[in-house]
Amino acid sequence: MALLITDECINCDVCEPECPNDAIFLGPVIYQIDPGKCTECVGHFNEPQCQQVCPVSCIPFDPAWRESKDELLLKFERLQSKKNIA
Repeated sequence: MALLITDECINCDVCEPECPNDAIFLGPVIYQIDPGKCTECVGHFNEPQCQQVCPVSCIPFDPAWRESKDELLLKFERLQSKKNIA
């Protein structure tokens, strides 16, 4: 699963710099997560870093975007290969 940021977001700016995949960005009202880039920090950390730093706990797993750990690891590897090419 990717993560998502709920309406409880207070735009405190702490989650965005913690994302190793640059999946978090400021949307029109609150921060958002690009599910195509979110690996739940698989490949980087043991736990999602945005969840760890969020002061209002508004970053749950997105039930609409289900992925296994193996799928998240493949996404991590794909994203890393794109970084290495650029």
